[in-house]
Amino acid sequence: MAHDWRAGLAAIALVAAAANAGGAQEFQVIAHPSVQGARITRANLSALFTGRTAQWGDKAQVKPVDQSAKAPVRRAFTASVIGLSMGELQMYWQRRVSTDHVFPPPVKDSDEDVLRYVAATAGAIGYVGPETAIPEGVKVIDIVD
Repeated sequence: MAHDWRAGLAAIALVAAAANAGGAQEFQVIAHPSVQGARITRANLSALFTGRTAQWGDKAQVKPVDQSAKAPVRRAFTASVIGLSMGELQMYWQRRVSTDHVFPPPVKDSDEDVLRYVAATAGAIGYVGPETAIPEGVKVIDIVD
């Protein structure tokens, strides 16, 4: 009997570790150097990309940028950060636009386009693939839970 609960606990720990490792490798969150801090909570990041928050903590305007709905990095980011499927997110934005007149972030076609936008736009935040090289003029933001 003693082995059963230890095996179960070990299995839970392995699943949690794999989930955390997998999520960390699916995308990198990037921001313009004007954005203060180097960490953001998943809840705050979700609020930025769903239009529930329009300002950074220092009251500067947030300028989030998304990738194409067809991009694997977009699906990974949406599932991990917002907790919705792409279909659910599309319905969410249809409601927000029609009832609140709040519009989704602009969409860029590639990691390179997102990097250019973030580097050129004060207050910008976006995400790119896990292997994308981050140039000067853009910083990586860590997600904390």
